[in-house]
Amino acid sequence: MPAIHVTPLSRLHETVEASGASHVVTLINVSTPVERPASIPQERHLFIGVSDIVQDMDGHVLPGQDHVERLLGFVRQWDREKPMVIHCWAGISRSTAAAFISLCALRPDRDEAELARELRLRAPSATPNARLVSVADALLRREGRMTEAVAAIGRGADAFEGTPFHLKVE
Repeated sequence: MPAIHVTPLSRLHETVEASGASHVVTLINVSTPVERPASIPQERHLFIGVSDIVQDMDGHVLPGQDHVERLLGFVRQWDREKPMVIHCWAGISRSTAAAFISLCALRPDRDEAELARELRLRAPSATPNARLVSVADALLRREGRMTEAVAAIGRGADAFEGTPFHLKVE
């Protein structure tokens, strides 16, 4: 059964190895070095250089439409034969937003609020980046339901770093 695994950067390599993932999505600051796991070919690693912000800030990259379109294109090309790993620096905000967005894109039949509640259940510290979610909400024509679903689960529990978790796609 295909799954999306979410992890902080510090546990990227062990999560890829343990899950047997074939694809990796990195959402991290442009200048943060990320060593691609050896088992992941370059064409199966999407690097999105964005800051974990929700409004313009000097010296940072605000997540925008191009970033979300690249994520959606990559996720839709994933064959789902093996898991995908999505990570950011802490595994709390950008990566949980990308996992939620990916599920909404791959499962348009699923209710956004249900998916957000499942995210909260699996990741108590998850606080999906609201900017990424709102951009995806518009691109996926979810009419505000994704944004409302993430707002409804609220801010996650305080944590320095998220604990790796996975969400089933099917």
